[in-house]
Amino acid sequence: MAEPTSPASPAQSPAPSPKGSPKDINKGKVLWPTSEANKQQYDVPTDLIRRPGFNSTGVAATVAINSYPILKFPSKSVYQYDIHIGTGVEKRGLIKTVWESQQLKKRINHTWIYDGNKIAWSLQDIGDVNFSVDLDAEKGIPAREGRSNSHRVSIRKTTAVNLYAVQAYLDGKMTFDNSVLQAINFLDHLMRESPSKHPDMIAFRRSFFHKNITERMQIGNGVEALKGVYQSIRAAQGGRLVINVDVSNSTFWTPGTLTTVAYQNANAPDILHLAMACKKTQKTSHSPLTDHSYMIHLKKLQKVGFRVQYRNCSEAMLKKSFIIKKFSYLNAHTWKFEQTDKTTGTVRTMSIFEYFKEKYNCHLQFPTIPIVETTKKGVAFPMEVCYVLHGQRFPFKLNELQTQKMIKFAVGRPEERKRGITSGLQLLDWAGDKYLKGYQMKVQDKMLETAARVLAPPAIEFGMKKLEKPMYTGRWRLDGKQFYTPNKEPLVAWGVCVCNDLGRDSVNKVQAENFIRAFVNAYKGHGGNVRNPNPIYTSLGPDLGKTIEEFYAKIGNTYKIRPQMIVFMLGGKDSFAYLRIKKSTDCRWGVVSQCMQNAHIIKCAPQYISNVLMKFNAKLGGVTARVATKNPMGHFTRPTIIIGADVSHASPGSLQPSTAAFTVSMNPHCTRYAAAVETNGHRVEMITTYNMENMLTPLFREWMTEAGKGRFPAHVFYMRDGVSEGQYQHVLQQEIRDLRKIWVGLASENKALIEAAMKIHFTVIVCSKRHHIRFFPVGRPAADTNGNPVPGVIVEKDVTHPFEYDFYLNSHSAIQGTARPTHYHVLMDESNMPPNELHNMIYEQCYQYIRSTTPVSLHPAVYYAHLASNRAKAHEDIAASQGPHTSTEQRKEKERIEKRENMIAQAQAKGLPPPSTTASSDRPPTETKPLIKMCNEGRIRYAMWYI
Repeated sequence: MAEPTSPASPAQSPAPSPKGSPKDINKGKVLWPTSEANKQQYDVPTDLIRRPGFNSTGVAATVAINSYPILKFPSKSVYQYDIHIGTGVEKRGLIKTVWESQQLKKRINHTWIYDGNKIAWSLQDIGDVNFSVDLDAEKGIPAREGRSNSHRVSIRKTTAVNLYAVQAYLDGKMTFDNSVLQAINFLDHLMRESPSKHPDMIAFRRSFFHKNITERMQIGNGVEALKGVYQSIRAAQGGRLVINVDVSNSTFWTPGTLTTVAYQNANAPDILHLAMACKKTQKTSHSPLTDHSYMIHLKKLQKVGFRVQYRNCSEAMLKKSFIIKKFSYLNAHTWKFEQTDKTTGTVRTMSIFEYFKEKYNCHLQFPTIPIVETTKKGVAFPMEVCYVLHGQRFPFKLNELQTQKMIKFAVGRPEERKRGITSGLQLLDWAGDKYLKGYQMKVQDKMLETAARVLAPPAIEFGMKKLEKPMYTGRWRLDGKQFYTPNKEPLVAWGVCVCNDLGRDSVNKVQAENFIRAFVNAYKGHGGNVRNPNPIYTSLGPDLGKTIEEFYAKIGNTYKIRPQMIVFMLGGKDSFAYLRIKKSTDCRWGVVSQCMQNAHIIKCAPQYISNVLMKFNAKLGGVTARVATKNPMGHFTRPTIIIGADVSHASPGSLQPSTAAFTVSMNPHCTRYAAAVETNGHRVEMITTYNMENMLTPLFREWMTEAGKGRFPAHVFYMRDGVSEGQYQHVLQQEIRDLRKIWVGLASENKALIEAAMKIHFTVIVCSKRHHIRFFPVGRPAADTNGNPVPGVIVEKDVTHPFEYDFYLNSHSAIQGTARPTHYHVLMDESNMPPNELHNMIYEQCYQYIRSTTPVSLHPAVYYAHLASNRAKAHEDIAASQGPHTSTEQRKEKERIEKRENMIAQAQAKGLPPPSTTASSDRPPTETKPLIKMCNEGRIRYAMWYI
């Protein structure tokens, strides 16, 4: 949409390209050298670097870790088998029944380990075996004519797993090859075999939950949270195997009557409201119940298992279980079928309501609620006779209220978590595990203790060179301090939009003006440059987008310059309104904005104002504080750039695209970061070449102009989040190669710049918090008053990789629960930074998070990438009035994905290569719609718009 006519909107030319960086005239893309000699320059080492040493700074400490050393494990060979049951299309339940049958046990006659799918292991060499299992005979019932219940079983030996390979690898005598992987995979299944087969245990991957556990909580909408135990085996530094054990929290459907679960999940007050709403939508077969919001929620119950129970129900029926296929738009009155009278042979049409009344003398109480159709053809039941089974995971994203309750349920102080781990060990019962005994495996029952270090906390420098020394508390205050860098351009053109209609809390003009007066005074006290303390005001009109458009023009026309900031006072936490505001301000008008809740406007608390001002100042180009260092240039003695990268994925079942986010440091101290976001395919973790080029090239040019002063960086840190160990090589061989190409492309034909680009040193670090390692410090100096580790505790031994360069760093002070350290894995370091220097740099940078008065748990570059990725929801290319990614858009997304999958299948059928993907293409992704581009006339792309 066109900019409103206003002297406030002069077009600003883009930042000049560095000298010697010509661009393609037609496409505006960087020209990359393509000669074979240059291609070889992009090569990245395939081997991950070895640990160069250990940190020696700070003070020594002892930390207990929720890991247990394996004292003994089998070293002889175990035979691995391929298992095929039936024709290959059988469901897991049938496969499990056949595997656990007495007929099969008599044939193989030994304790086997089975993964429940295709692979099994045994100490016994039985070669290849083929036989059949008759499940009717197993149950002692006669064979049914024309309905065979016999299933073919094929057991084929594939290899001998040499378990000695594990010890040889730990001793450094062999590399991590397929034999080591096979051996560790077997040991992992060995540890899981016993709890997986326990009749009262719910197994989910490496977590186990007892059905009768008392530690459970109803979190609303027919969902309950359960506490369980997690265990995972891993090779560790020190030449040994350890088992990581932790508390596991997960959500399940609440067992009980399906009617109760249904109306709770649909957000209906009770079952009668659900019945009335369903009745209102049943006009014709062409207007299904999915038109009603209740039925949209009920779709989540598809694939949930249940049993039935009603008056005069047979014993055989009570034992059967069924799975929900869907909820019909018909009810017990309108669902009719033909019933044959066995005595007279007459056929008549009757409803389900009539059937239950006549055959079972069962009068249905809620005949107008939907009928449950099952996966068994022609089998359906009234909802009120169905009972949800135990142990069925709730796989969907929790809503806001559920999330709050889940956090309350899951958090626990260190001592409470240790008790939970101890309870989990009792459930696992390693000492009594017959499978561990059979394979002569023994595990220590005491937590591992390791030698750790506590890094020295840095001093924080504010404006006027005022220092704050938080020591080991991990907290400081803004009282009486000025921001290290206030906004450079005086604040003149800004306005306040009061949105009382968006929530329950309202503010009047006096309250709004009083807050802004206090806000401006506080900003000036923190060093803010405010030339105009009296912004103009407006109120929300009937259309939010139109209101912002008119207000933007009004601010520009009033002050005769481009608007610098728009403040929104919101009546409540309306995420839909928030996304609409950010879509308009970020993408349509290119102006930074600040949203605040009216409840806080009314209170007008100084601490709240200071907290918001940190974000406010950052959006206007300022910096809250920086770490005080002896070197005035900060941690770096040469031009350095830090890149944070993250790919976020939608919740399970959602068709929203994955989103790639980059953040790039924009000053020598690495305190300010610009960001770029874009869709990255559907659940694609590796960032596409197209996205790397188009997102990073303009940010690199800006860095060269603002921070590099026309020079290339000498050192690039690439901080990557969200990748698993199996994807480390993909990061190096794809993303780092692309980074090298971008820098060389920026140099183009300028020989001096090309040489500088090729001399850039890369340090690649994967940062992760998706793990179950927890620290339990043994006294001071590592422990705080709650038993959590103090900021700066670093662990490099006993639970880290046996040879590669990784460490766990706790850089924050835990507000609640048990602190979770961040795992840093250094994949490549061409600058050969000593561990002391690298570890302390990462730790101290966590104190420079721009909107906090505490150090954060993750390096700010990655933390900011998370924020930018979350903000990308507001940039989706759909009508703002439709909300974030509507069902219509999801259907289109599904069609695009299915179309591409069909194209790939057709190509494979013809023996042709699949259609080119976006992993290394010059064009945008075809399977997902790109985000709306941000309007950059006010250079918002280089501001901290996401903060």
